[in-house]
Amino acid sequence: MKKQILAVDDSKAIRFLFQTVLGKSYQVITVPDGCSAMHWLSRRNFPHLIIADPQLPDLENWELIQQLASSGIYKNIPVLVLSGLSKEETEMNCAAYNVQNYFLKPFNPVDLVNTVQQLIENKSFDTYYPMKAV
Repeated sequence: MKKQILAVDDSKAIRFLFQTVLGKSYQVITVPDGCSAMHWLSRRNFPHLIIADPQLPDLENWELIQQLASSGIYKNIPVLVLSGLSKEETEMNCAAYNVQNYFLKPFNPVDLVNTVQQLIENKSFDTYYPMKAV
């Protein structure tokens, strides 16, 4: 069975890109907003990775990332941020919420695939991964 990725982005084009470049190796569940993401997670789904845009139409900026980071249930699932915000703001918030990696939009899909593979293949979700820009 393929490992699961939950991808949260309000852009239909980005969600299609996730399905296209990651769908060959992983089961990719895409949702357009934070409420859909939390609903999917609340149904006892535990993905191996969450890719999330910090700017979602139904939440304040970074609210989904903050909820995941502070959750006793979801905080050990690796998160990859895909941000359209400034590098400074993205780095500051990623550090605050213990986000392992981030990409700034626009991004290289090949780099995304490589980073996703590295995050998922690391079996220990309890280990802190030093944040790095990709």
